[in-house]
Parts: sequence; C-alpha cells; structure tokens
Amino acid sequence: MPRAMLSAQREQRYRAGLEAALDGGFALLASGGSSLDAVGAAVRILEDDPCFNAGHGAALTRDGAAELDAAIMDGRQLRAGAVASVRHVRNPIELARRVMEKSRHVLLVGAGAEEFALEEGLALVPNHYFRIAERQEQLESEQRGARVSDLLPAAQGTVGAVALDGEGNLAAATSTGGMTNKRPGRVGDSPIIGAGTYAKNGVCAVSATGHGEYFIRAVAAHHVCAAVEYRALSLEQAVRELLHGILPALGGDGGLIAVGGDGRIVMDFSTEGMFRGARDSAGKREIAIY
Repeated sequence: MPRAMLSAQREQRYRAGLEAALDGGFALLASGGSSLDAVGAAVRILEDDPCFNAGHGAALTRDGAAELDAAIMDGRQLRAGAVASVRHVRNPIELARRVMEKSRHVLLVGAGAEEFALEEGLALVPNHYFRIAERQEQLESEQRGARVSDLLPAAQGTVGAVALDGEGNLAAATSTGGMTNKRPGRVGDSPIIGAGTYAKNGVCAVSATGHGEYFIRAVAAHHVCAAVEYRALSLEQAVRELLHGILPALGGDGGLIAVGGDGRIVMDFSTEGMFRGARDSAGKREIAIY
C-alpha cells in the first residue's frame, strides 16, 4: 500500500486490528499456552476484522464470491492441516486445525472441506457474510480495467502468525481470501505447506504474504527453513535471500514473518510496506506498516 493512500483514520484501524491479534496470541503464550493456540487465536482475530484480506472482508473472485484458504502447522511433529476454496466457513483457520487434529489428511478443499466442517460442528455462514462494500468496489474497479492497488488499499494480502512457546514448540498459521478478481477455484500459497506456511522445531516457523503463484514455485516457506537447517544461514539471511534474490528473479514480491528456534524474530518484505507486529517475553512490542 503506497504511503499516500493510507489516511490517519485508516492507519488507526489497521493498527488496532494488529494490536488485537498480537496481544490475543501473546496472552495465551504468557499464560503457558501452546504456540498452536497462539497462532490460531491471532489469525482468527484477523479473520474477523474486515480490514484484512481473510474471513470477513476477504477479496472476491471474478464472480463476486469469497473463496477462503488457510493452513496451520505444528513444528513439533511436522503435523499440518489446511483448507482451500471454502465459501461458508466463518473461520477457516479453525477448520484447518481440525483437519490436522481430527482427520488423517493435510488438505481438504471446497465441498469436502465444508462437509467436514459440518461434521465438526464449526460455524458456517452464508457467503455474503464475508463480502463487504469495499471489496465489491475493488472487484468492479479491476473488472473495468483499473488496478485495484492503485485505487484502494489492501486489495490483496494475507494474514498470518508465527510463535515460539515456553516448551520450545514452533507453529505457523496463515489465512487469506486470495487475489481480487481471481478465477473461481484458484488456490494460492497460503494453504500449501512449504509454500506459504511452514514450521519445524529447532529451526523456524514461517508465514508468507504476496503473489502466491511465485511463493508456490519457490516453495518459499520451506526454502527459508531448509536454508537455516542445512546451509547454516541465519534466519535473516535465509529470508533476505528468498525475498530479495529468488522471488524477484521469478518476477514476484511479498513479505515473510518468521521466528527461529532461538526466538529470533524476522519480518522482511520487498514491497513498500507490510502490516506486521511482534511481541516477546523480553518486553519487545512492535507494530509497523512501512
């Protein structure tokens, strides 16, 4: 989002949403909760906030519907769960965790994912619950041939969280509505384990945002973890290599949040800005946009 497009009022709304997610997740960690609980709580708060492109307020497909993707990963045992192209699940990140914990699968899509949500008793809502007027305007603008990023902020994007808990367990979670005016059935990197989401204890947890097709091709989240584990790069070096070397060579850009097994936090991006926040037990509390 260009700085010139971010009014003081809009910035306040975004910061309030980031603060709520950051503090909600951290409160669980501070009370002895797990990293899985923390990332799930943080992402769920952002899914419920219409400012962000996930859940309520998600970007719309070319036919005007919201199709949602989400994933969660447990670094302790490399367990993972994900859902894609769901249209009626209020909080896709909750369904992704159920896939991980209550099924023998990793990724469920579309009607099959929603049938599983019904079996699990999760909240289902009509698709219009996700649609807001601003997203409709963005869709119509792009269909007229205008670039939504030039007209309205946050036309694309992803929400995600990474955490390290007191037991040393890492976790990552990501959720998104995808791209404005995307073809129905399109799936980005967010629910693809190793592309937009990855976690491995002792190494790192990663959640990505950006043009998903490039992150899939680069296996971005796993690349970062593998560079740390097998090539002895620092987490900062691994993230920088991906964002400022590998992705630009493919034509892509975006950002990553990551936390290492030692608690080191990295938030880097190759765009003008990335909405982000971090807290740790040493007292760090940071929220930033540019």
